[in-house]
Amino acid sequence: MLSPGEQNILIIRLSSLGDVLLTTPLIRSVKKKYSGITIDFLVKKQYSVVVEKNPYINKVFLLDTADKDWEIDISKYDLIIDLQNNLRSKKLTRDFTKRIRRFNKHGLDKFLLVNFKCNRLKDLPEIPVRYAETIGEGLPDNEGPDLFFPDEAVSRVPGDGKTIGLCPGSRHFTKRYPAERFIDAGNLLAKEGYRIAVFGGKDERTLCADIAGKISNCLDLSNENDLFRTAADMKMCKGIICNDSGLMHVACAVGVPVVTIFGSSVREFGFTPYKSRHILLENKNLKCRPCSHIGKGKCPKKHFRCMQEISPEEVYKSIKKLINNNV
Repeated sequence: MLSPGEQNILIIRLSSLGDVLLTTPLIRSVKKKYSGITIDFLVKKQYSVVVEKNPYINKVFLLDTADKDWEIDISKYDLIIDLQNNLRSKKLTRDFTKRIRRFNKHGLDKFLLVNFKCNRLKDLPEIPVRYAETIGEGLPDNEGPDLFFPDEAVSRVPGDGKTIGLCPGSRHFTKRYPAERFIDAGNLLAKEGYRIAVFGGKDERTLCADIAGKISNCLDLSNENDLFRTAADMKMCKGIICNDSGLMHVACAVGVPVVTIFGSSVREFGFTPYKSRHILLENKNLKCRPCSHIGKGKCPKKHFRCMQEISPEEVYKSIKKLINNNV
C-alpha cells in the first residue's frame, strides 16, 4: 500500500503498445483510491499516444533513443513504480534514494516454461493484476484498460452494427495467424452480409492491403500508426478477430468483444484480453508450446501447427458465437 507521505509518484513503462495500455487499470485505480496523489508517467516517445490523453496522469515524460534525453528531476518523487524493470529502467533510477517498487517479471519461471515446460505460472493472474501487486491489496478495480482519444477522431466505420474487424498483424511471425486464413474467415463472414474492416499500423500496410483485396465488402483501415483513428474505427465494430498483439488490447480498451488467436503465446504469460468479452483460440495439443515468451521469426519445429491447425471455420464460428452473445 502507499504510505501517507507518498504523494508524488512516477510510473515507468517504456514500451510497448499493449504493455503500456495494460498499465492503465493500475493508474486509474491508484488515482481513485488515493485521490490526493499526483501520477507522472515515463514512456518511450513512440508509445506516448497511449497515455497522453489520460486524465489520471499529471504529466507524461518522453524518453527518446538516448539516455541523455532523460531530463526528469527524480528527487521530487516520493515513490517510483518501475513496471519495465530492465537494465535501462534501473539505470535511469539508480540515483533515486526513496522507495522503488519494481514489477516482478517472473523471468526464471518464463524460462522454465519455454525451455522445460515446467509451468510455475499457471496460478498467476493477468498482467494488470501483476502490475497492481507492486502497490498492494485492493488493486486494480474491476474495469478494463483505458484509451482516451479526442472527439475529432471520427470513425470511418458505419454505425450499423454490421462490421467485423480483422487485425492480422503482430511483431513476431509465430504470433501471426496466416493471412490466407484471415481471408477465408473474412469471406465466410462477408457471405452472411457482414462488412469487414482490416486494421494495422505502418508495418502492416502491405499485409492489410493484400487481405482486404481478397475479401468481399472489405475496408482497408490500416494507417501510419494513427492510434486514435484506429481506436475510433474499432469502437464501431461488432467484434474483432485478432492475434496476440497491441491491437488486441486496443480493441479491449474501446469495449469491443474479441476472438484472439494464440500461436506461440500461452495464457500463463498474462496477456489475455483483460476484462473483455472474448474467446481465446489455441492449440492445446502441442508439447512445443510455448516456444518463446515474446514470439519468434519462424516456427522452430518448421510445422507451425499451433496456428495451422486452427481452421478459418473455427474462427468464423467463434466470432459468430461471441457477437450473438452466446458466451
